[in-house]
Amino acid sequence: MGDFRYVRYQAVEPNANGNFTGIFGLFNGLARRGQLTVEQEAFRRTNNAWYDAAYADPSKVDPTVYDRTINPGAAAWFKVAATHLLDRVPGYLAILDAHGVEWRRLESDDPGRVIYEDADQVVVVPRSPSHG
Repeated sequence: MGDFRYVRYQAVEPNANGNFTGIFGLFNGLARRGQLTVEQEAFRRTNNAWYDAAYADPSKVDPTVYDRTINPGAAAWFKVAATHLLDRVPGYLAILDAHGVEWRRLESDDPGRVIYEDADQVVVVPRSPSHG
């Protein structure tokens, strides 16, 4: 494994807008469709609340960060150093796997043009449409 500063977990296939949904979006989609078991829904509520308390929501800091016109394809990446956030990711991935939701892990030292950054994450606009 080489040196890299950022990691992202996302859908294998693009959504209708041509973007690759991140794992939280994939997971919350299962919940919206009523596909989670009682235990999985409890996991989602508990862990989503933990994440909400543990780090900033970029769209609350800058409401335009995910605006498709201003920042097409904007996507959040964890900083590898944010291990306290990454430690909970395997639980999400296991439940996505249980539902047959395909995902992949991306690693990069330069995932795109940074439009938001805090201690735990960056939001970037990919440098090319073939970023996925």
